[in-house]
Parts: sequence; structure tokens; C-alpha cells
Amino acid sequence: MCGIVGYIGHKCARPILIEGLKRLEYRGYDSAGLAVLNDGQVAVSRAVGRIANLEARLNGDGANATIGIAHTRWATHGGPSERNAHPHIAQNGRIALVHNGIIENYRTLRTFLEGMKVCCQSETDTEVLVQLIGHFYKGNIEQAVRDALHEVQGTYGIAVLCADEPDRIVVARKGSPLIVGIVGPGEYIVASDAAAIVQHTAQVVYLADGEMATIARDGFRTTTLENVPVTKEVQAVEFSLDQIELGGYEHFMLKEIFEQGQSLSMTLRGRLNTREGVIHLGGLANHTRDIARARRLIFTAQGTAWHAGLVGEYLFEDIAKIPAETEYASEFRYRNPLIEPGTVVIAISQSGETADTLAALREAKEKGALALGVINAVGSTIARESDAGVYLHCGPEIGVASTKAFTSQVAVLAMMAIQLGRRRFLSQPEAKNLIDALARIPGQVSAVLEQSEAIRKAVEKYIHRENWLFLGRGYNYPIALEGALKLKEISYIHAEGMPAAEMKHGPIALINEGMPVVFIATRCSQYEKVLSNIEEVRSRGGRIIAVATEGDEHIREMAQHVFYVPDVPEPLQPLLTVIPLQLLAYHAAVLRNCNVDKPRNLAKSVTVE
Repeated sequence: MCGIVGYIGHKCARPILIEGLKRLEYRGYDSAGLAVLNDGQVAVSRAVGRIANLEARLNGDGANATIGIAHTRWATHGGPSERNAHPHIAQNGRIALVHNGIIENYRTLRTFLEGMKVCCQSETDTEVLVQLIGHFYKGNIEQAVRDALHEVQGTYGIAVLCADEPDRIVVARKGSPLIVGIVGPGEYIVASDAAAIVQHTAQVVYLADGEMATIARDGFRTTTLENVPVTKEVQAVEFSLDQIELGGYEHFMLKEIFEQGQSLSMTLRGRLNTREGVIHLGGLANHTRDIARARRLIFTAQGTAWHAGLVGEYLFEDIAKIPAETEYASEFRYRNPLIEPGTVVIAISQSGETADTLAALREAKEKGALALGVINAVGSTIARESDAGVYLHCGPEIGVASTKAFTSQVAVLAMMAIQLGRRRFLSQPEAKNLIDALARIPGQVSAVLEQSEAIRKAVEKYIHRENWLFLGRGYNYPIALEGALKLKEISYIHAEGMPAAEMKHGPIALINEGMPVVFIATRCSQYEKVLSNIEEVRSRGGRIIAVATEGDEHIREMAQHVFYVPDVPEPLQPLLTVIPLQLLAYHAAVLRNCNVDKPRNLAKSVTVE
């Protein structure tokens, strides 16, 4: 979950590395560091905290260097400290390494190194790897890296410098993304995310698991770990620089919330034919018949994407009439899941690199399932390893708390359910009604966003309360879970989401005078039941914050605060009802002086287990 940047070329490396780290800071911000090769020496700078702290540490040493590597850390082994910050240096002082991932057998390797009189200075698993490379180094850094990686168990994305070979960077990956950006003749940028590259070039090569590359001033070559040459395709980055800039917004999360009309339009574009009432999903074209014949669907994901999968479960059973279930990816592969003939597994991930989700996808494929991906990042590992899939095309998402990716995930799952429904039991008029309604959703987002200030004023009354409940039923039960997660993630308020009826089976004991309880109470098949649940909370002194359907005046008599969403078919309500809850969490975090885009202990892309 850390961020890696490397540069080799004719420009001064440090400004490029620092700028790249700033664009990757959402991937980790416990500490940061960089190493450049300067006058035959490795010059290292490290600092705890944000990139600005590292920048303040830099002096004239290495200012003119034209090759270097850098890192922003999300701590796993060893707490945030300067000695645990990357880059780590081999005992000989001549080799530097940055690493994303976890070396699972680091204790065994550390014991081996100690027997060889090699001492580690940090608490990290990463330092063991650079010391191992130093142990194997015999004048060829590429071979030393290869030899060391053959001894490693775990995941890694690494970049390595050697003062004795000052015109090359060696990189390798297994389970953690790495991209090589081709800037121009003799100039390359390496990064764990295209956000650090796009300012300089749109031409990139994605490394696959088990591959390494040696990048020199006269070109680069890619091989497997067994030194078999690999021919790589140069691809174009899908997004532009302005898409990862704040653009006048105070925070990326706020920008991404307000982009949802546009991002949903991008997700739907070219896929909805409202005139004929049909859906075209090109990424599934070769497998649509097999999916329509599926006996069982399993959605697998983590976090917010898991909530999208829960919505998908409702959509596929309701519209496509296919049995469906949603599994935490982190549990799926470890419980020896039963994958019967006719099972389709759909992995959902914004980054396409989520370690648990990738592992679940591989487990499903190993057991014979048709494996599909619902992914945002083009060229990501899950996208490459899926049998087929659908890209979100919602643009880059920088805020750690996912917003626009969630609504695009739900939109894609809705399109898939409608398309499959037409091949099964859904009539043409029913399908066209849903397609027409889906096409209107991007334009209806603005009506919800206009209530942002009213939501802020309501939230201001309750930010001192440390316990909240979020309640919904049917399609809006997953939205209750998502609303609670957003509040926890960025404001550090404890919140629980659950089906509204479940409240009576224990959690109602938590309700006391003044406790905020958020209800998704839109007009739906269980509307009257939700109103009864509201009454149960009111009678115990809870304060009701309701998300309701436009025109519903009755609910104003029952709630202290009401925020409205346009009236849409029940299966599509989550696309709109989630937005007030995103704004609620955002304003709560700002009012509590929390760092919205970089919440404590979290990182955007979880590439370790």
C-alpha cells in the first residue's frame, strides 16, 4: 500500500521524485524517503510524516543527481519512524531499495543474515531484502536482485539502485503494481501508480507478476525472474493530469463526490441504448451466454467494493433471477469455498490490485469458475487475470474514502443485471424502463448535491456524538453499511450500519436521548416497515436523519432532518441514496478537523494481506 517512484534521465531527479511522492501520498503517509546516486555514493534522506517533512530535510547533497528512487510508507512491520522509513540501505552502503508488499519469511532470512554477520538496523521486513541483495552482489545488481528474490516468500514491488552501477534501476514485482513510464530517449519514470507518471508521459509498460526490468539510460529490458526475455506492449494511460488535480476543491473527496454526475455519465456512455432499450457491455460479449446460464454468482470484494457487491446481489437475484451471494475476499479463499459447475465469480476493485480480492479471483479460477472483473484501473492485475470484465471508466479516484468508484460499480452491476435479465425473464418494457431510468441518473445527481450545505448544518449538531446508527432495508441496507463505513473512515466516529429490522434484535439497547440515527427511508417495497422502525427510535429519544424520496412530506413529521433524492425505480435507488451519506461523512470530518483525504491508518490501495 506504499508508493514507489523512480527516475533515470537527464533532469535533476529529486524534484521529480518529490512531485511523484506527493501524487502518491494517498497510498501511504506514515513516513517518506528518497535515495539518489551522487558522485559515486548513495545519498539518502528520510523523514517521519508527510512528504513536506521530507522536502524540508533536503539539502545540497545530491541536488544535481539524475537517478534516484523514492517511497512513501504505510507501516506494516515496524512503526512509523525514521529508521523504519524507506529507502533501506545494504550494509556495504552501496545498494538502496524501496519496497511495497510484505516479505513473509523475513524472520528466517534475518536469522540467516545474522549468521553471515549482516545486521539489520530497522524493524522492517524490507531491510532484510536489501541486505540479502547486498549479500548476493558480485558485480551484477540485476543478478543479485534475481538471486535474492528466489529466496523470498511474500509480495513485493521493488526498485533498486547500486552505486557501483550508477546508470540503471532494477525493478521487480509480485503482487504489488509497478509501471514503467517512457518519457523520451534515455528518460524513464517508474511508479506504483500512474498518478506519479502522467505529468511526464502517457506511454507506459505494466509489469506482470514474476517480471523484472532493468532500466538504463539507453533503454530497458524486461525478463522473468528466471531471466527469460519478455516482450511488453506500450500502453497509454487512460486519464489526464487535470483529473488528479484538486481543481478548486478543498479536498479530493469533495471533488469526487461532486464529480459523480460526470463519472456516472462516463461509466454509462456507449453502453446504454435508450432508443432500442438494450445494453452493450463489450467486455462481456464473448461470455454473455455462459453468464446467463450461470447457476450461481459470487461477488467478492473488500470494503466499499464489498458493499457494491451486496447491491449487486440484490440486483442479480431481483432482475436477472440468478442466485447470488457476496463474500469477503479475505475469507473466501481460506475456507476452501465450494465452486460448482456453472459458478461465476465477479471480483470488484477500484484499483484492480487489492491483494485479498486478487487472491480470491485466483482461487475461483483454480476451482473452475468463470472469473469476471469490475475494475476501474486499466491494465491492473485483476483486469489482466479476469476471463472478462467491465471497466468503470469513472476517472482516477484519489481520496482514500471511495465515493465515485462506488456509484460507478453499482451502475455497472445494474447494467450487467439488466442485460442478463433480458436473456432470462425480464420483459422488454421492464428492461427499457430501467434503462431509461438509469440514463437519467447522472442528471439527477445534481439535485442531491445541492443539499450539501443543509447536510453540513445538520451534521454540525451531532459531531460531538461518538456513536451513530445507519439503518436501511432491501436495496438500501448495503447503503446503510456504506454510510456507516464512510463516517468511521474519515471522521473517526463509531458507527454501525444494519438492516433496519435488525435493530430490535439487540442494537436498540444503544439508543439513548439525542443519539443520531440515519434512516434510508425512500419509497420502496418496505417503506411502511421503515416508518415503523423510525417510530421505535423516536420513542427512545433518538434523533432521526432521513434520506427520503422527493415529495414525501409525511416523513418530515417524523424526522429532525430530511434530505431528498429523486424518485427512481427501487433497484437504482442506491445510486442516489448513498450521496447524502457521503456528504454527511465529509462534513463531519471537516467539522472535526480530520484529514479527509488522508485518514489515519488507512491507505487507498490495499496491496498487502
